[in-house]
Amino acid sequence: MTWSAVMQAPFGKLGIKTGICDDSLMIQEIFYVSQDTPLQHPTNALAQLAIRQIEHYLVDPSFTFDLPLIPYGTNHQNRVWREISGIPLGQVTTYGALAKAIKSAPRAVGQACGSNPYPIVVPCHRVIAATGIGGFARHDEEGYHRSIKTWLLQHEGVIDNTKKRS
Repeated sequence: MTWSAVMQAPFGKLGIKTGICDDSLMIQEIFYVSQDTPLQHPTNALAQLAIRQIEHYLVDPSFTFDLPLIPYGTNHQNRVWREISGIPLGQVTTYGALAKAIKSAPRAVGQACGSNPYPIVVPCHRVIAATGIGGFARHDEEGYHRSIKTWLLQHEGVIDNTKKRS
């Protein structure tokens, strides 16, 4: 995959991809990349802005992102992502509670979370399972992606709440 930037974060690496939509440069995707992915300096000003905003969030989890995001997803995915974006900092909700709020099914909500092209910006890590932390970025098993979710929840001050559910 061709990235507009790859940055180091405390939990791993993030790839940022930009693209043109409606004659404007916008964020196309933010992705958790493997540790062996080489770092890449930003190829454009928007990728640099995305890095700066992510770095601000990594210092202060209350930072509010202001990035142009390419519209993406189905109507259902967009409903889920809007609901996720409304989860306040320091709080989590379950897949089931979110599903109930939008009259959907927990599995469909989980699939929409896994399809989120803008993690951190659209904080899908704030959605957990009723019995524990749940999966992350389409990975249900312990490992790299779940450790990222754990780090993000700890960074936002909610990890103790999720540990109690494990």
